[in-house]
Amino acid sequence: MLKIVVGVSGASGGIYGLRLLEKLRLQSHVEIHLILTRSGEKTLFLETGKKAADLKALAHCSYSLEDISARLASGSYRTDGMVIAPCSIHTMSAIAHGISSNLLIRAADVTLKERRKLVLIVRETPLHLGHLRTMLALAEMGAIIAPPVPAFYHHPMTIEDLVDHSVDRVLDLLEVPSRTARRWEGAATQE
Repeated sequence: MLKIVVGVSGASGGIYGLRLLEKLRLQSHVEIHLILTRSGEKTLFLETGKKAADLKALAHCSYSLEDISARLASGSYRTDGMVIAPCSIHTMSAIAHGISSNLLIRAADVTLKERRKLVLIVRETPLHLGHLRTMLALAEMGAIIAPPVPAFYHHPMTIEDLVDHSVDRVLDLLEVPSRTARRWEGAATQE
């Protein structure tokens, strides 16, 4: 059983966290641990109409942001990876500087120190030099920076198509198979 931690911060793009949870829930071999920030809850509702209870219903375990005594705060509790989708610049910066002021940031810090996969779906544009340096520092620590950059080779028709492509790329990083992933097969050649 894979144990995957999903964090949802307050950046725009809560739909990425929602779709990730929905797709992970389809996997019988994945146990989902959810940490939702208050600003993440608010942004999700503003953008999708979904409430915290909707996300929590998709997880096997959910945690209070303030509960730094939770098992996810310790490296002795084994997980197989963590994704923060979306990841705000504030959250990204706190992780990079080891400021474990809440469970989301502490769990990410633990994921890095234990050399487990940490995927950050950073949803911000444009980026200034400080953002880029922070991303570089995190990449040097072992984090994977995976902004939700849309692809168009699969001819997306809806916002959901664009979101699903980014979420499927995250599932690839976690080595969780997605039956709906649309992959580049190369250009059709004419002879």
